[in-house]
Formats: sequence, C-alpha cells, structure tokens
Amino acid sequence: MRKLLSLENLTLIAIVLGFIAGVFIPEKVKELKLLGDVFLSLLKMIIVPLVFTSVFVAMIGLGSLRKFGDMGIKTLAYYTATTGLSVGVGLILVNLIDPGEGAGVDLTAGGEVRVKSLTLEDIVWNIIPSNPVKSFTEGKVLQIIFFAVLLGLATLTVRREKLDHIRDLFEGLNEGLINLTRWVVKLTPLGVFALVSYMVATAGVGVFLSLWEYALTVILGLLIHAFLVLPAIAFILGRYNPYSYLRKVREAPLLAFSTASSAATLPVSMQVAEEKGKVRKETAGFVLPLGATVNMDGTALYESVAAVFIANLYGIDLSLPQMVMIFLTATLASIGAAAIPGAGLVMLALVLSSVGVPLEGIGIIIAVDRFLDMLRTAVNVWGDLNGAKIIDRFVR
Repeated sequence: MRKLLSLENLTLIAIVLGFIAGVFIPEKVKELKLLGDVFLSLLKMIIVPLVFTSVFVAMIGLGSLRKFGDMGIKTLAYYTATTGLSVGVGLILVNLIDPGEGAGVDLTAGGEVRVKSLTLEDIVWNIIPSNPVKSFTEGKVLQIIFFAVLLGLATLTVRREKLDHIRDLFEGLNEGLINLTRWVVKLTPLGVFALVSYMVATAGVGVFLSLWEYALTVILGLLIHAFLVLPAIAFILGRYNPYSYLRKVREAPLLAFSTASSAATLPVSMQVAEEKGKVRKETAGFVLPLGATVNMDGTALYESVAAVFIANLYGIDLSLPQMVMIFLTATLASIGAAAIPGAGLVMLALVLSSVGVPLEGIGIIIAVDRFLDMLRTAVNVWGDLNGAKIIDRFVR
C-alpha cells in the first residue's frame, strides 16, 4: 500500500485528476491557481541558498589548494566541459525540432508576456558580481556561483582547525537545505494538480498534445550525449573503450535510472568503478562524490530543452543572447542541483527566471517529468563514471 501511494504514483494521479478537473469544472479550478503559485514560490525559495551552499561545499571539499591544482582543476574542467556539451546538444536539437512551436494554444490568458532583453555585455555582468549581497537578494545565480567558487577556494587557505569548523557548518546547512528540498518536492502532487488543472482550464487540453515532441527531443539529446559525445571524449582523452567500460559498470547507471537519484547511487558507483572499472580508489573517492554534487549532464540538457519548449508555447522568440544565457545558466546551475529525485524542477525554475520565461510553464512538462528524470539521472551517473576513468589517467 505504501508503495502504491509513493510520490511518483501520487503525482501521476494528480496529473490525471488535474486533466479531469480542468475539463469539467474549469471555473472552480481557476480558483486553485494560488496553490500552484505557492508551490512555485517554494521552489524559488530554495534556489539561492541551495546553489550557494552546494557549490561552496564542493569547493572546500577539495581539501586543499594543492589537491585542487592537481585533481580538482582537471575534474571541474571535465565536468564543466561535458555539461556544456550536453546543453549545446540540447539547444541544437530543440531549435531543429522546435517542440511547441505553432501548437495553437494561448497561455497568456489575454495578457502580454514580457521577457528580459539581454545583450552579450549584460551576460558578462550577470556573471561577475559587484555586490554579492545584492546578488543574493535579486537571485542572480550565475553571480552567486562565481562568488561561491572564489570564496570556497580562498577558504581552503585558512588554518586546518578553522577550515574543519567552516566545513561542518556549511555541510550541515547544505544537508538541511537538501532536506527542505525533499519536503517541497513532497508537495509536488498538490502543486501539480493546481498547475495542470489551471493550464487545462485556461488553455485547453491541446497544450499537452505537443509534449511528445518535447519528450522526444529530451530523450534524443540524452541518447546522443550518452552514446556519442561521452564515448568520443573517452576514446580521445581516456584512451579506453567506453562501451566495454559501460558493460562493466552498468549496474550504477541502471540503479540511477530506477532511483532517479545520483546520491543514492553513489556507493554503487564507487564500488563498480574501483572493482570492475579498475579506477584507483583515491581517484574514485574524490571524483565520484564531487560528480554526484556538481556533474549533471542530463539534467542540464533537459533544462535547456524545457526552457525553449516552454518559451515556444508562450510564443516567445528567444534571441541569441537569451540562448547564451540559458546555456550558461543551465551549465553552471547544474552545479547546485541536489542529487535527489525532482531537484531538476528547482533548477528549471532558475533557468526560466534567468530569461524571464513564466514559471507556470513547469505545470505542463511535469506530466512527463518523472520518466525523463530517471533517464537524465542515468546519464548523470554515466558521465561521473567516465570522469573518474579519464581523470585517473591524468592525475599523479
């Protein structure tokens, strides 16, 4: 009975009930918009502190600047590069397939949707903060990530006893924020019912018919990244056969697919990487835990596709600078994504906010989010395992 009433099943039930309520009692469910808005506000509430603590903890988790110079720079460079490539694949595919374009639905409810106008110069100043406190209050996440990385590296230079106290404080704070994220995610069925029913009541069922294009775009992007992009990097940099390596460590991606959690998969990832993948213990012990925190290739790809898809549904024509902003935000914000099921929705709210696309669009894609979450988590873990194998070749 408990398994029957799992969060995933309750969310599916909420989607179905939302459809039915939106069709048969549209005027009633429009009054529930407040409930959906509260759910979205709770997601937004978590973004800034979670991103800062996750990135800061990842930086001080390196232990020392010497270790950062030897293994840390190489690991972070690999993770940033592969995440950027995944976002690039997602943006290319979503612009080629154009899911949601010309769907014939009206999500504006009679009002005009205004998005942020950006230039390339704006993007630069959206990364470098002049006042970190202002960045926190305004939710400028790229600036927060930039500040967290620099502060984390600077903190590594303080005395060992002080560093231990700082690490304990922020690891505890980060764990508390992840638990808070879990609580908010548990409200997903209520938020989904309110958002889906409101969307159906205002825009009709047709808005959901284009979801197959969106899901196909995400799945195609994940497959390309997992079986073409990552293996190419493995062949070129790692000098090993990635498909043979995948057969040896397949237990971890399969577990990631079933749990939709990189954190829950981490012990298995470390075991198979060391015992079957022949990765040195010290490399696996550093690269894989860091990857579970900062490496989210699949999640970043999904966020970029989802942002453009939702913009298409709202009839928003995104400019090149806005695409660049989505690229940067999806790439860097994935560093702050919690390694738990459903956390991608929190980061998606961040990406949408970066270019001013309405957050209500989340209520549309959530209908297929669970299955895509399982797929993208498997890709996340596969990327971590490749990272461990490649980095192991280059570290002393």
